[in-house]
Amino acid sequence: MGKDFYKILGIDKKASDDDIKKAYRKLALKYHPDKNKSPQAEERFKEIAEAYEVLSDKKKRDIFDQYGEDGLKGGQPGPDGMPGQPGGYTYQFHGDPRATFAQFFGSQNIFGAADPFGGFFSGGGDGQEQVFMNIGGDEMFGGGGFGGGNPMGAFRSQSFNAQAPSRKRQQQDPPIEHDLYVTLEEVDKGTTKKMKISRMSMATGTARKEEKVLSITVKPGWKAGTKITFPKEGDQAPQKVPADIIFIIRDKPHSQFKREGSDLRYNAQLSLKQALCGASVTVPTLQGDRIQVNTQGEVIKPTTVKRISGRGLPFPKEPSRRGDLIVAFDIKFPDTLPSSLRNQLAELLPN
Repeated sequence: MGKDFYKILGIDKKASDDDIKKAYRKLALKYHPDKNKSPQAEERFKEIAEAYEVLSDKKKRDIFDQYGEDGLKGGQPGPDGMPGQPGGYTYQFHGDPRATFAQFFGSQNIFGAADPFGGFFSGGGDGQEQVFMNIGGDEMFGGGGFGGGNPMGAFRSQSFNAQAPSRKRQQQDPPIEHDLYVTLEEVDKGTTKKMKISRMSMATGTARKEEKVLSITVKPGWKAGTKITFPKEGDQAPQKVPADIIFIIRDKPHSQFKREGSDLRYNAQLSLKQALCGASVTVPTLQGDRIQVNTQGEVIKPTTVKRISGRGLPFPKEPSRRGDLIVAFDIKFPDTLPSSLRNQLAELLPN
């Protein structure tokens, strides 16, 4: 049984064009995978896009109303109920719901701000963040906010159904990804990286190699996996849309700390005597000062941890708040014990 696009959008079969747009707007924002992290969000987002593409187009909608989804994908049935003749109208969803989203919102500044995704798709949590940069004077989506320009600049997209059969939409080269390694100190305070790229340019009408410096602002607390996208900064070629260049934040290994989200973990070295009898442990911090942790009066086990609140990394969405510094303990056991000491310990230590 084919899909019911009306049911997917939650509208009646008599719905007007405005009703269809309102339903798509509401559901697309609700299930966009950059906002909705539920496992079914991606598939739901795709279904919503396909339903909108069909019902917002009069010809597709008429065929769907008459023959259902099979009529769209297999051509209109003939009088005997068999598939239509070769060359008849057929439709297949292009498979890129993000492109549908970009096209729909490209002509409307629904958020009324120069950063249209500031409140919706800024990432955060434990997942990855996707950051779209304004490069070369062209605003994201063109002209500032969502108004004007080419709405396809912020999302990778496959070609839409061509509006004019004679015009062939240019294809974009696959994105080029580079790892960008940053130290924990850079993540702690934020930094700006200058990355030089070399690409083929057609600015003069002929292909020539040029170098360009891209400026990457790494904000405090950004997590490994954060992506910074420079739209269309790849090689230029006739009849081709240049590839996007994507830098992916990676953590450089640190000599003292290990990152766990916005927390930092430090392993303090203790002897067996210190673990059993207590000690004062000096713990370094990423900011350069040192904190004393006193374990007197308690037995430190290999599973013991201490948390120093607010001495980790900034939260990406709230840089004024920080994670914790987690102190774990690496207890050094002696390799051998004299027999006399072993006997003493056997008498003193509880079973």
